[in-house]
Amino acid sequence: MTQTNRTDSPLSQPLHQLRDRIASGAVDPRQFLNDLLTRIEQFNPSLRAYIAVDRERVQAELAERLAKGPRGRLFGVPITVKDNICVRGEQTTCASRILQGFRPPYDATVIERLAREGAVIIPHANMDEFAFGSSTENSAVGVTRNPWDPSRVPGGSSGGSAASVAADLAVAALGSDTGGSIRQPAALCGVVGMKPTYGRVSRYGLIAFASSLDQIGPITKDVTDCAELLSVLAGNDPRDSTSAPTAVPDYLAALNKPVTGMRFGLPKEYFIEGIDPEIQRAVEEAARVLESKGMKRVSVSLPHTQYAVATYYVVATAEASSNLARYDGVKYGYRGAGSSLLEMYEHTRAEGFGRESVRRIILGTYVLSHGYYDAYYLQGLKVRTLIKRDFDDAFKECDVILTPTSPSAAFKIGEKLNDPLQMYLSDIFTISANLAGIPAMSMPCGFTSSGLPIGMQLLGPSFEEARLLQVGRAYEQATEWHTRKPSLQAAEARN
Repeated sequence: MTQTNRTDSPLSQPLHQLRDRIASGAVDPRQFLNDLLTRIEQFNPSLRAYIAVDRERVQAELAERLAKGPRGRLFGVPITVKDNICVRGEQTTCASRILQGFRPPYDATVIERLAREGAVIIPHANMDEFAFGSSTENSAVGVTRNPWDPSRVPGGSSGGSAASVAADLAVAALGSDTGGSIRQPAALCGVVGMKPTYGRVSRYGLIAFASSLDQIGPITKDVTDCAELLSVLAGNDPRDSTSAPTAVPDYLAALNKPVTGMRFGLPKEYFIEGIDPEIQRAVEEAARVLESKGMKRVSVSLPHTQYAVATYYVVATAEASSNLARYDGVKYGYRGAGSSLLEMYEHTRAEGFGRESVRRIILGTYVLSHGYYDAYYLQGLKVRTLIKRDFDDAFKECDVILTPTSPSAAFKIGEKLNDPLQMYLSDIFTISANLAGIPAMSMPCGFTSSGLPIGMQLLGPSFEEARLLQVGRAYEQATEWHTRKPSLQAAEARN
C-alpha cells in the first residue's frame, strides 16, 4: 500500500488545527469548503464514502454561518454525518430503499449542537443498511471502498464516515456504534473512533437499530479532535429518556494529564486463536509503549467474553425487529404496490429491505416469539449482566483495558458476504463494550506487512471517556501512526 505522512494542506490537517487557522484568518472557510467539495467530487465516485453531497446546500449553510454566526468553537468547520442521523429537510435513508425519499422535519440533537458551535453539516455518509453489518457492503446505494486498498472493505457500519476521514474527504465525522460500528471501521481505515458511554450522547434523531445499545460518537484524524468533537456532542438531553444527567468534564484538559502510575489491563480472552499475528504483535508493542510512558501493566480477566457475540445477536436482533416494524409504507418512505393493505405491506417490506435486514428481522422476531422469549432473549439479558459485571471487576484492578479492535485488518470485498457468521465475528472484540454500556475508543497502532492499518482499543469505566482520551493522547504523542494517510491516486491506479 502507498502511504504518506500528513501535510500542511488544510484538507489534510486535523479539525483542531483547521479550526484555529480559520479563527486566525489563515484559512478562508469558503475556499476550504470549495476545495473539500471538489475533492469529494473527484474521489467519491470510486470510494462511495458518501451517498450524495449537495454542493449548493452545503455552501449555502456556510454562507448563513458567515452572515450571522454563531461563531462557536467549530465555526466554519465541515462535519460529515452518517445516513442514520436526522438532518432537517435532507434525505435520510439509513442506506435503505425502504426510507427512500424520507426527509426528517427536525434535526437530531447532535446536529443542533454542532450547528450551535458554528459547524457546517455535510450529509450523508454511506453505511450498512440500518447499521446492519461490519463492512458497508449492505448499503442499498453501493459498497464503500477502503481508501488504503479499494479492493477491501472499510469496515462497518460507519464505513462511509471512517473512509471519508481517512481519505481527507471529511475533516471529522459522526458515526453510530451498536456493536462496534464506529471502532471497527476506524481501525480498518487507520483513524480514531469513540463509542461514548451509553447515555453520554443524546440518541434523539438517531434512527434506531437496537435502542439499548446504540450510541452516536466521533470519528476523527487524531485523539485531540476526538476530545474536541465529544465536548460538543456530550451532555444531557431531556428529549432522550436514556440520556444521563451526568456532568461533562473538560475533555481537552484531560489530554495533557500525565499517565504515570496508571494501570492498563490486557485480558487474555482478547488474544485468542485466529487473531492475525501481526495485529497481536502491534497491540503488544502498544502495551510496551504505554509502559515506557510510566503506565503499569496488569492481568485482568473477562471470563464471559466468549458469550458476547451470541448474546449480542439475540439482544440486538430482538430490538431491531421491534424498531423496524414501523416501516410499512404507510407513513413515509418507500411504498410497494398491492391490491390490499396486507399485500402492500408484504411488497413494501420485501422490496424495501435488503438481505441482511431481512435476516436480522427474522432472527429478532424468532427470539421474541412465544415459547422462545425465555430461552433466548431473557437468557441473553442475564448474560449481558454477567458481561457488565466482568468489566466492573476488571476496573477494580486497572484504570483502562487495552485490546485489539478487530481480529483482522481490512478484508477483501465479498470475502465474508455469504458467510454471516464470519462477518459477525469481525466485531468479536467490540461487542462487549456495547453490552456493558461502557466507553471504548479505537486508534491506530501500526500497519500490516501489506500496508493495511491496525487498530487498538481502549476501554474504560462508565463516563470515563476523559481517561481514554488521556491514555490515547499519551500513546499518540509517542508514535506516528496517526500521521500516515493513504495515497488516493495510487489506490485508484491499483484499482
